[in-house]
Amino acid sequence: MQQLTGLDASFLYLETATMPMHISGLGIYDPSTAEGGKVRFKQIVENVRLRALRIPAMCSTLQTVPLRWDHPYWKRGGDFDVEFHIRHLALPQPGDWRQLCILIARLHSRPLDRKRPLWEMYVIEGLDKVEGYPRGCFAVLTKVHHAAVDGASGNELTAALHDLHPDWQAQQETVEPMVDRTPGNIELLLRAQVNTLKQPFRFVDVARHTVPGVARLAAGMTSGRLRRVSNLPRTRFNRTVSPHRVFGAETFDFAAVRAIKNAVPPATVNDVALSICGGALHKYLKAKDELPEKSLAAMAPINIRTEDKKGTGGNMVSQMTVNVRSDIEDALQRLKAVNEGTRDAKELTNAIGAKTMTDYTRFVPSTLTASAARLASSLGLANHIKPIYNCVVTNVPGPQEPLYFTGARLLSNLGAGPIMDGTGLFHAITSYCGEFAISFVCCREMMPDPAFYSQCLRESFDELKAAALAERRAASKPRRKKAAAKPRTASKPRAKSGRSAAGATRS
Repeated sequence: MQQLTGLDASFLYLETATMPMHISGLGIYDPSTAEGGKVRFKQIVENVRLRALRIPAMCSTLQTVPLRWDHPYWKRGGDFDVEFHIRHLALPQPGDWRQLCILIARLHSRPLDRKRPLWEMYVIEGLDKVEGYPRGCFAVLTKVHHAAVDGASGNELTAALHDLHPDWQAQQETVEPMVDRTPGNIELLLRAQVNTLKQPFRFVDVARHTVPGVARLAAGMTSGRLRRVSNLPRTRFNRTVSPHRVFGAETFDFAAVRAIKNAVPPATVNDVALSICGGALHKYLKAKDELPEKSLAAMAPINIRTEDKKGTGGNMVSQMTVNVRSDIEDALQRLKAVNEGTRDAKELTNAIGAKTMTDYTRFVPSTLTASAARLASSLGLANHIKPIYNCVVTNVPGPQEPLYFTGARLLSNLGAGPIMDGTGLFHAITSYCGEFAISFVCCREMMPDPAFYSQCLRESFDELKAAALAERRAASKPRRKKAAAKPRTASKPRAKSGRSAAGATRS
């Protein structure tokens, strides 16, 4: 059995009835590439069943420690009810984008069953009126608990479920399921006791590596070289969340996003995403007459997974807080300001070390954290304390080559994440095969009109694209050189003229 890290376990402890802590991925597929142009539900079930045996996150259940004296373990079992995890649904007629978003929001709002492996998959048909996709397409929503995966390991799970060609059966191999021995309660308590005795030594080791970073941070803050985002404004997104969700997404041409980035060096694709979100928040809150003078800030996760840790699952992320410059209306000026802010945030994170900050989650007390999360939610503390950040913007780059699921080609890859008390808006940035998508999840009481926020995202992108195009044209326009003045000769007097200095005859 593998024990959860403090960071992994924290997503279990933070989960409440109104805050399910899972990540969702939404794929839209074209079955015309499959054999016979169709994909049957039983083929999907068989395909996933065989692959899940090779993916620990899909065939492991939680093994808790008695009295919750330590973080739980992942226990791999040889059997699981694949038909419980995979469900078959269909949109009612006409089957348009709005109906799909409503269904995704409802499915995403439901917590996972902790007595089973922490994932679910929904195959959704009836998408014939979803614009931009051919008739006969189907969608697949996959939910996995955040304790098992983060954005990067979620991409690895997606890769494990897909192929690079339509012939999915050629990749199937007989896999012997991994089965862990089930320890008794006495053994689990003894392990917890050993871990408790080791904690002081682990803390000293982490603290020893932290001291130089803290010194760099203090020096940078004192000199003004490092700047911290603070005193954030409170918005409608920064209060206690309800159990209900809304979902929406906008897709853009990835080449256009890169062109925007290239027009404002040294801006990055991530800066463009943050700037689009900042512009959308500006428009949305201004329309509600709630736009604060100070910029909103987003929490942006940082992937710290090294090459040797790929394929191990779990969470290996740190974070930085960056202003999205919702206080700036001009699209290009906002992008330049966002780029400056992300550079400051990266310097601040690098000063102390992203991995070092994550190491402290190893010392998260299991029983205290779960109780504190429930108490804070019941008391509505998010309504009374200053927000640490106003929203989440996470960028998870995806593959740029076509993927296939049970023979069907993946056309769009969208994401959805958890929202929490005090942070009720989550943006997931994904890219796949030349498509750049911004998906969002929000509390329904905070955002009763998700279609309007989607419109704000689209308008923000269009304005930024037009401004970047004008910037490129201005930069490429050749400058005219002034002609050198001819020297005057004293021997040739100037002729008199009836024209004014401007060259126009006076009437």
